[in-house]
Amino acid sequence: MLLDDLPLGPLERALLGSLRRLEPQAPDSVLAAAALCCAALGNGDVCLPLRRLAGTAPWPEHDFRLPGLTPWLRELEASPLVGAPGDFAPLILDGERLYLARYHAYEVQLASQLLRRAALRPAVDEARLSESLARLFAFNAVAQAPDWQRIAAAQAVRRQLAVISGGPGTGKTTTVVRLLAALLEQPGGERLAIGLAAPTGKAAARMAEAIRNAKAGLPLADELKALLPEEARTLHRLLGSRGDSPAVRHHAANPLPLDVLVVDEASMVDLALMAKLLDALPPQARLILLGDKDQLCAVEAGAVFAELCEGRGFDAQAAAEIEQLTGQPVPTGTPTSQLGDAVVLLTHSHRFAGDSGIGELARRINAGDAAGTLTLLQEARADLAWHAEPQPNDLHRRLLDGYAPYLAAARTGDPALAFAAFNAFRVLTAQREGTWGVAGLNEALEARFRRQPGERWYAGRAVMVRQNDYALGLFNGDIGLCLNTPSGLRVFFEAETGFRPFAPARLPSHDSAFAMTVHKSQGSEFAQVLLVLPETPSPLLTRSLFYTGITRAKQQVEIWGLPARLLEAVNTRAERAAGLAERLAKSDVLPAAQSPSVEIDKAGQLALFD
Repeated sequence: MLLDDLPLGPLERALLGSLRRLEPQAPDSVLAAAALCCAALGNGDVCLPLRRLAGTAPWPEHDFRLPGLTPWLRELEASPLVGAPGDFAPLILDGERLYLARYHAYEVQLASQLLRRAALRPAVDEARLSESLARLFAFNAVAQAPDWQRIAAAQAVRRQLAVISGGPGTGKTTTVVRLLAALLEQPGGERLAIGLAAPTGKAAARMAEAIRNAKAGLPLADELKALLPEEARTLHRLLGSRGDSPAVRHHAANPLPLDVLVVDEASMVDLALMAKLLDALPPQARLILLGDKDQLCAVEAGAVFAELCEGRGFDAQAAAEIEQLTGQPVPTGTPTSQLGDAVVLLTHSHRFAGDSGIGELARRINAGDAAGTLTLLQEARADLAWHAEPQPNDLHRRLLDGYAPYLAAARTGDPALAFAAFNAFRVLTAQREGTWGVAGLNEALEARFRRQPGERWYAGRAVMVRQNDYALGLFNGDIGLCLNTPSGLRVFFEAETGFRPFAPARLPSHDSAFAMTVHKSQGSEFAQVLLVLPETPSPLLTRSLFYTGITRAKQQVEIWGLPARLLEAVNTRAERAAGLAERLAKSDVLPAAQSPSVEIDKAGQLALFD
């Protein structure tokens, strides 16, 4: 058949083989749509936008061309492999979007759960809440107008669902600690079961540490302060993931024993995981999502957090209620999402002052102002540097200079000194492979850092864990530094108090970590960041990646990249095909499904399981 010559991946070929067994007469246009739908998931899309691809040749090296939109829709509607929303079929056609059935179920269920939760109003003693907010956020009396931290806290207490978005340094952790304190001060608040979670082990540990550090200065009774949680779990561990199975231990029939759940770094949560989380959360529980809508989204399919933030706003009634409660005037508008005032955007950066070059660069990148970005980088800003004609040898010399203080600290064998020096400078890249990628830069650096050629472990080697190891308490993204000890080389990891040493042979799968991708750096911050952009055009180079990379820096950013690559990054807005925002904007969202997972078994039949 014609499709057999297409350059398909193993997953696409396995899917087509199963579909052909189910329907031997399936036309090429339907099978091609299924293959493209599968490939779209790998690129982060939840569905296949048919209008965008209709009439095109999706495989440039092959002359296969898709039908126009109308005949393509007609062939899909006529196929037994394709169903309408609510049907039992491998593929679901919803308007002009084609889904694999599992992901359509995830999206429909998530939208329904979010809208149901956003419509609920828990019982709140507003007089007590007003007093709590005034005391807990008194430090913001002059710094912000309006005080969006206080407004976000008020909405999180008064709503079952709160979505709080803000860039680095806007005080998301400060806000959540104080809103939890306000919840504890409500009648019966001392009985609340509060959970903290994040997508990765590193993010969970950092969240827990930030909350522990913030507790001490809270104007809160000691007995209530003791009730604030100090531990956070990964979402997979919270839900009880079962290896490679999509099933989890906690779901609607076995809900999480929580009254309040706070999820940090929510921009990294994909559609499937978010749908399972909402399904497992008791209907009466509050859900508080923290993240940055402009940051890179999840590696897996979906840009859920960014879609939740679309259409936000306060209508006149919501603004009046908030002003009466907090004394804060709130700009009014007409929200286009039914989540509306459940979404609050923190705008005041405590990290980047008004004259900060990094802060201004972030604003210009997010605004898509490519010319303004180049102009700013050409100015003499103390916290910005740009190398517009990068050469490999010059870059390698700069990296050696950048890591020289760390290598000197590593030679002392003191993990505290080593980590402080290592976190002062970090190299970030857009991609893994290539001379300007993680692999090429790490290889070049390690060739100079090793004392003997081929030496794998040496004092000063930095590694990043690639997989969770719950037995060792090491998680994907954790950074370890190899240092000399009286017992030989040990790899040290930061712990709640002090550092934990491991023999190199005990570590789970890991990579060298002098250079790391911007994706892996999410949630981290370093004193100085050197961001390396690829030499040639790359689909990875987007506005969100550029923004995420530069905002990892607290003090200085150094960019190595051609002007053309910077322009491409600012002008390329990463858009993932999905329908969640549209479902949240409607009043007639489909009722929640049972969240079935669809698979094709060895016999080629559809298998449904929870």
